[in-house]
Amino acid sequence: MSYHGADLIFPHLGILIRHLPNHITVFGFRIAFYGIIIGTGMILGLLLAQWDARRRGQDPDIYLDFALYAIIISIIGARIYYVAFQWDYYSAHPDQILNIRGGGLAIYGGIIAAVLTALVYTRIKKLSFFQLADTGVLGLLCGQILGRWGNFFNCEAFGGYTDSLFAMRIREALVNPSMISPEVAAHRIMDNGVAYIQVHPTFLYESVWNLASLLFLIWFGKHKQKWTGQILALYFLLYGIGRFFIEGLRTDQLLIPGTSLAVSQCLSALLAVLAAAALLYRSRRR
Repeated sequence: MSYHGADLIFPHLGILIRHLPNHITVFGFRIAFYGIIIGTGMILGLLLAQWDARRRGQDPDIYLDFALYAIIISIIGARIYYVAFQWDYYSAHPDQILNIRGGGLAIYGGIIAAVLTALVYTRIKKLSFFQLADTGVLGLLCGQILGRWGNFFNCEAFGGYTDSLFAMRIREALVNPSMISPEVAAHRIMDNGVAYIQVHPTFLYESVWNLASLLFLIWFGKHKQKWTGQILALYFLLYGIGRFFIEGLRTDQLLIPGTSLAVSQCLSALLAVLAAAALLYRSRRR
């Protein structure tokens, strides 16, 4: 079957996208869809956190106040994390360190920065860290669900070769060559002179996993939560498990310097184990 030069195809699902833009232009200024999607995710995440705060009898304005600090600091943290694990490149191109528009935000860096911000914020405001975190992670998950679709428009954060039901075929010209593994290149597909790579849509896997996790946590918080901090622990358990397996499929992993270990995969495993231990410990205590 010929796809006549489409940009992206899900061949086994019959989905074809002729032209996949990654930005819009407003008065001559280029605005990337990635930034629009991240910004939308932040706004919706804040609204979700405020909704949960009202449901729990908290002051929703606290979360607006906290977000004003957390969003900025989390973006800085996400950039620092990414640059740190790509230091071979950025040490040679220091002028690119602040070029966020060129890409390079790592969610774990943002999460670490958000947790540190929450610890400081709740201490200064004399609030419960775990109460803030239980509600805040719902907003965080909302942002993560949408944020992965920014990777979709950028044609990045995909996995290795697959011919499974959800296999995604991308026009090779749209992809950064450094993200194409030898295995993926070996299964290159030619259609009317146009080269395609066929890969796992890991952005989709993680977005769907996060959506399922969010729905579960909302339900659990309403019907099953027994102690403050339980939602936070469940978030780290669920996200850690999902990210561990999905990260193993990706071809653009950030590696621990001097090793072939994916830092996000190792961190995911650690977080999942610690969260499981915390949940088990509190359950036995109760």
